[in-house]
Amino acid sequence: MKRIACAAALLTSSAATAMPPPEPIRAMIDTALAGKDPATVAAVVSVAKRTAPDSAAEIDAIVADYSKSVAAAAAAKAQAERERIASAGLLSLWRGQLELGGSWSTGNTRSLGLYGAAKLTREGIDWRHDLSARVDYQETNRVATTERAVIAYQPRYKIDGTYYAYGLTQYEHDRFLGYRHRLTEGVGVGVVAASRPNFRLEFDAGPAFRYTSYYDLPDVPGIDGGREKRLAGRGGLSLKWTIWPNVTFGQDAAVYVQKGNTTATSTTALDTRLFGPVKARLSYNVQYESDAPAGQKTTDAVSRASIVYSF
Repeated sequence: MKRIACAAALLTSSAATAMPPPEPIRAMIDTALAGKDPATVAAVVSVAKRTAPDSAAEIDAIVADYSKSVAAAAAAKAQAERERIASAGLLSLWRGQLELGGSWSTGNTRSLGLYGAAKLTREGIDWRHDLSARVDYQETNRVATTERAVIAYQPRYKIDGTYYAYGLTQYEHDRFLGYRHRLTEGVGVGVVAASRPNFRLEFDAGPAFRYTSYYDLPDVPGIDGGREKRLAGRGGLSLKWTIWPNVTFGQDAAVYVQKGNTTATSTTALDTRLFGPVKARLSYNVQYESDAPAGQKTTDAVSRASIVYSF
């Protein structure tokens, strides 16, 4: 009983001697807490406790209460966001980009180049959906030299914050690389190798099935008609790096390895924000086909300057 009484007396004595911080110090702490900057809060609390050591316990209690309220507010906000996403309709939550570019020159050589692209992304709790389309057309002296179109849909299931599983459906047309239609179906797994506010790097890989329909072109010798079905291995890379607040570097690449042919595509882009949702983009796209038609180069490259609108 004596020990219990002594302990109670000590607790009562400690509570009695815990003094609230002086008003100027309390105001300083409240100002730091209102700023919501952890480094500032830690510095101010350290100074306050050294200035008013008798109030150290009260200062710790003030900070602890504040931390609890912040955590509770963050949890409530996160829960509300999850409920909003879970209840959203199929046509909601989409964000994307529209990109347009072109060129026209006259003189000894008349050339026309047109480029358009669109990308849509829907970010859900467990799933992410990416839908993209791109069209390239170019002619010189009224003779077509580039005719390419790509449409792709890639759903992604988030296994956790690092790993994901994906599916892929992609349609391609490229007159000068020799195919009228090429349809790719694939699945695989991916990893988010780095994820920071200004830098993100992802890799993915898996098997794919490719159906290609070739066709004869009288003005492009060496292209034989026919159809081809092949299993392939696919690997992909996606990088986004915000170098400065208004400048972003991006790299997207994919390679397909199959019997008799290897296909690779790479797009390197540098974005500069002009105003609001509008950016200027310089990009360089490379398409490689190891089994290109006779008389055609295996590598086709296009440099572009375009305007991008984000929504």
